[in-house]
Amino acid sequence: MTILDKIVDHKKTEVAKAKEEVSLEQLYEYPLFPRACYSLKDSMLDQNKTGIIAEYKRASPSKGIINDKSSVAEVVTAYELAGASAVSVLTDNAFFSGTLADLSEAREALTIPLLRKEFIIDKYQIAEAKAYGADIILLIAACLYPDEIKEFSAYAKSLGLNVLLEVHNEEELNRSIFDDIDAIGVNNRNLNDFSVSLAHSYDLVNKIPAQFLKVSESGISDPKTILQLKEAGFNGFLIGENFMKTDNPGKSIQEFVSELG
Repeated sequence: MTILDKIVDHKKTEVAKAKEEVSLEQLYEYPLFPRACYSLKDSMLDQNKTGIIAEYKRASPSKGIINDKSSVAEVVTAYELAGASAVSVLTDNAFFSGTLADLSEAREALTIPLLRKEFIIDKYQIAEAKAYGADIILLIAACLYPDEIKEFSAYAKSLGLNVLLEVHNEEELNRSIFDDIDAIGVNNRNLNDFSVSLAHSYDLVNKIPAQFLKVSESGISDPKTILQLKEAGFNGFLIGENFMKTDNPGKSIQEFVSELG
């Protein structure tokens, strides 16, 4: 089994348990559920922002603990102040040490779009994302069938959520495009072996239809890379470990952004 297989397998058990504890109907009653979501497109294309989706991530399967000292509110507030267009929060606990409480804590601190970074395999998790304050959900083509992507993106839009579809290669891209998707992210990290190459972004950027925001994800550690990716046609840049691996992620993003010019 690949790491992705293990994560998805565990997620099925996790979601079944969550449904037993809190029903879908109960999620609809959560205080944050009716709130209007911030627009990813508006924020991503705002000339006063950087296009960066800055991530709060405590750990990963490949790196182990990355940063379990910096608080959610402290980090995401610093991300917004530095000009991030959106913030991503990992909510997977078993493999990334994240929680849904992290998501709602981030929501309380932010006035920009918030992405629930999760391995979504069930509509229930989309309702959960809305209930805990997310504006954006992630759908990963590598672990979903095309009909699931179509169904999940339509459901997310019905709740007012933005949809970011993640692909890794042209085959995933071609079978996963639907009108209810807002942005397509190219993951430079292979989810099967966690190797990273920016070549994935450059290979796919011109194959993504113009109606979608284009996001390059992972492996971005140099401000010059963002300038090159912008030149290639990307609007957004998801950066996780580069900031979180430092003692002060807020200071790290400020220094990074200062070099963007």
